[in-house]
Amino acid sequence: MKLRLAIAVALAFAAAAAQAQSPAPADVVFINGKVFTADGGDQVVQGFAIKGDRFVAAGSDGEMHRYVGAQTRVVDLKGHFVSPGITDDHFHNEGGGSGVDLSHVRSLGELLTTVANAAASAPAGTVVVSNSDWHEAQLKEQRLPTADELEQAAPGKPVVLVRGGHEYILNQAALKKWNITRDTPVPAGGQISRNASGELTGELFDEAKKLVTLPPPKPVSMEDILNTQKALAPYGMTAVRIPGAYRGNMIEAYHLMKQAEAEAKLTLRWTVYMPGFSLRSAEAARKAIQSWGTHQGEGDDWVKVDGVKLMVDGGFEGGHLSKPYLEPYGKGGTFTGLTVSPPAAYTEVVRELNRDGWHVITHAVGDAALDEVLDAYAAADKDASIKGKRWSVEHAFVSRPGQVARLKELDIAVSTQDHLYLAAPVLKKYWGWEIAHEVTPVKTYLDAGLLVAGGTDSPVVPFNPFWNLYHMASRDTISDGVYGEDQKIASRPLLLRLVTINYARLIGEEKTRGSIEPGKLADFAVLTDDFLTVKPQAIRDMKALSTWVGGREVYRAAGYE
Repeated sequence: MKLRLAIAVALAFAAAAAQAQSPAPADVVFINGKVFTADGGDQVVQGFAIKGDRFVAAGSDGEMHRYVGAQTRVVDLKGHFVSPGITDDHFHNEGGGSGVDLSHVRSLGELLTTVANAAASAPAGTVVVSNSDWHEAQLKEQRLPTADELEQAAPGKPVVLVRGGHEYILNQAALKKWNITRDTPVPAGGQISRNASGELTGELFDEAKKLVTLPPPKPVSMEDILNTQKALAPYGMTAVRIPGAYRGNMIEAYHLMKQAEAEAKLTLRWTVYMPGFSLRSAEAARKAIQSWGTHQGEGDDWVKVDGVKLMVDGGFEGGHLSKPYLEPYGKGGTFTGLTVSPPAAYTEVVRELNRDGWHVITHAVGDAALDEVLDAYAAADKDASIKGKRWSVEHAFVSRPGQVARLKELDIAVSTQDHLYLAAPVLKKYWGWEIAHEVTPVKTYLDAGLLVAGGTDSPVVPFNPFWNLYHMASRDTISDGVYGEDQKIASRPLLLRLVTINYARLIGEEKTRGSIEPGKLADFAVLTDDFLTVKPQAIRDMKALSTWVGGREVYRAAGYE
């Protein structure tokens, strides 16, 4: 009896040991690659295994063979580089649209010809409107067209060029249509630009854009959601963070994202923020929250609501600085940028959102704007601690050392982008070299121990994540050389972390995604080049050979097997 019991126990132990040595077979096993895990040690391994929508192992080829069963698919990476899924921490949409496309023009002449052709074919009585995904820095002349030049291109037909998210440029017919003259009062938080003679240039910034009523945009549709996914997948992108605006209607877009999830159409993970740009009081915040019909943290791994997006200053042309702009932009030393949300009102809204449990993120370009944000966040922190809640500053172009220390003290993250790559010469004209060359000091933020993630602000800047990574590695710009060489990110692993695990930390999902580790969502990309060793110039042209989300291939480049 005792002998039989001993044999049974021994057999049980042997079976358990065999089971421990032979894990359950995976669905897919990848071998023979160079896999950057973005784990705590930034390990580079040969392969990994997936079961369902999760990674179950990562390591050497020998270790991965233990996960191969009769039904397991084995993929030979043939030495290709694999990254955790690439992300964008500040993405509105991929650009394009139904307006005039100026993204391809490279000179003022091309721009004016494109506008002229569009105006010639436009029905009488219509307003000619451009898409927003262009910038004067892409033009040989590196300047905007004037109202007179646009009038010559489209005589008598109202033209509104939409540039990024902060500026319109109108021709004379459009100025006349909306009765905008030298005597028009400038709205608070806006600007109506004039030339040296005091004549209107056609430029309207931020709150002044409300003087113009554009034709209503095409309603956001399921096709928009699917087109965004299709556009991003060839770049290895698996997740985006949408700060308050997606093709004109964030709320409707959010419902469409949820519908797409219910219909199993999603191939991209979406984290969204409710639009709080126009909130100016606690009462307005309460009414807005009620109208949104959602709450902080609603959603899942595919679509999640993660907070409210606020704004305190303008963009390239209206960032609020502590020093005046260069002349003539500084208007005799009186122009330091725009305050689109007065400090007292902004602080009131921030405190109310904190009391209601919302996570706040705020657009701030200039250092004076950053002061406003830090003061409001500090006030909210006294009401109820915001530390550990991933509150962030979006952009943070310009900052001072004392502000970086305050960001650290309040545990504020920084969401950075590559605006400087495109707009460097224009920022130099506005602010001077001393400020412009240190725009977006990512290395300074990282050295201070801040959580920093990376993105593009598309369509203000093209959504290509590899342009962003190239700029961060080199501080090179499209048309004006290197700016802020001291801000280069020399470490390739650190650079790649900005758009992988740091993104996951920024949205509070680092335990479930962002790195190639057992138990995490199987989001990854097989890339055209070895990101860790390729020359910096080659980063710009990198793409994905294959993109996987949740253990499913959602994109494969032509010719890649």
